[in-house]
Amino acid sequence: MHIDGGCHCGHIRFEAEVDPATVSICHCSDCQTLTGSAFRVTVPAPKSGFKLLQGQPKIYVKTAESGTRRAHGFCPECGTPIYATAVTDPQVYGVRVGTVRQRAELRPRRQSWCRSALGWAMNIEALPQNSKGVT
Repeated sequence: MHIDGGCHCGHIRFEAEVDPATVSICHCSDCQTLTGSAFRVTVPAPKSGFKLLQGQPKIYVKTAESGTRRAHGFCPECGTPIYATAVTDPQVYGVRVGTVRQRAELRPRRQSWCRSALGWAMNIEALPQNSKGVT
């Protein structure tokens, strides 16, 4: 599937080829902190199918509990997280689904690091809903 997207302010734009069956949610504490939210939703894009069209992301290198280092690309202007990839010789870019214009079509198929999940984040269907925002 061909996708395109970018950051909130428009400084960074990209396109990619992805498999919608590979969308996943990560509940690890690093993803919670890096998103400022309860989890992160990602779709992998092979290096050959990921292209920056505009702008250059700022890179933050994170070291996980396991010792694995990941390069996180985000907009230097608005801070929107765009992707994560290997620090050296990236072969796959973990594109942040919230930055993708076709995000409604990218339904997560699996979850990981559920032991770190916030209990309330696992089932929010019962919460009152408002289509306009919080009043």
